[in-house]
Amino acid sequence: MPDAHAAGISRRSLLARLAAVSAGLTSLPVLARALEARALEARALAREVAPVAARPPIGLQLYTVRALMARDMSGTLAALAATGVREVEFAGYFDRAPAEIRAMLDRHALTAPAAHVPLPATPDGWTPVFDAAEALGHRWLVIPWVGNDVRASLDGWRRLADALNEAGRLAAPRGLRVGYHNHDFEFAATEGQVPFDVLAERLDPALVDLELDLYWAVKAGQDVRALIASRPGRFPLWHVKDAGPAPERAMLDVGAGTIDFRALFALGAQAGLRHAFIEHDEPSDPMASVQASAAALARMP
Repeated sequence: MPDAHAAGISRRSLLARLAAVSAGLTSLPVLARALEARALEARALAREVAPVAARPPIGLQLYTVRALMARDMSGTLAALAATGVREVEFAGYFDRAPAEIRAMLDRHALTAPAAHVPLPATPDGWTPVFDAAEALGHRWLVIPWVGNDVRASLDGWRRLADALNEAGRLAAPRGLRVGYHNHDFEFAATEGQVPFDVLAERLDPALVDLELDLYWAVKAGQDVRALIASRPGRFPLWHVKDAGPAPERAMLDVGAGTIDFRALFALGAQAGLRHAFIEHDEPSDPMASVQASAAALARMP
């Protein structure tokens, strides 16, 4: 039988070990949360793409070819890849499952860094949107349009900014970002102020980005260079389409109008540009429009 001293040391050692185990068990939730946060951070960094000073790969907003996508998605994506398009921004999934679409993208060596999505009615509505984005490899989810409930007052724009900030907070742990795409109406004075300025000032740049539609900004009479200079780093996504002469400013294929794209792309690093999507809202021949715009960008040094 062991002596009392030896037994006491054994008991103390055992109690110390039990205490350590107990402390470890108590800290497991904290450790789990820390590991989860580290994993989410790693996922976000893995999705991150550094801003570029030169032009990014040729991209296309798929709204341009929406009728073709509805009829034959895989064939349309193949035809787009043949024009030199390397990236696409979705505008609806045409009742196709994300896994099916991802397989098409992979087959045609295309990536989809962004998508236009409607603003969910409640924060809970973002969950399936995020799920689809992860499956398709999106990094940005962009709100492309708002109605008169927002546009009628500055309070409407403030509420929109708050909703986008909340969406950005929900998106961040999943390595996603939220964005807003302009038209021309954001630059029309409302209650003595410019809604675009109100929106941009209220949005949290750590959570929400701005997708700059060059055509609509020009149509609204904006100096795009000054717009970029006033908010450096806020415009990682661009829509690239040309504008005819004033006052009509008709929408045209890239290279067919008055916009100096070479000068604007020289400001890409200042803008924080990462992806540029050519687009035409109502082309008479969608694929010919894509070909013309892609060729114009490819010729640009």
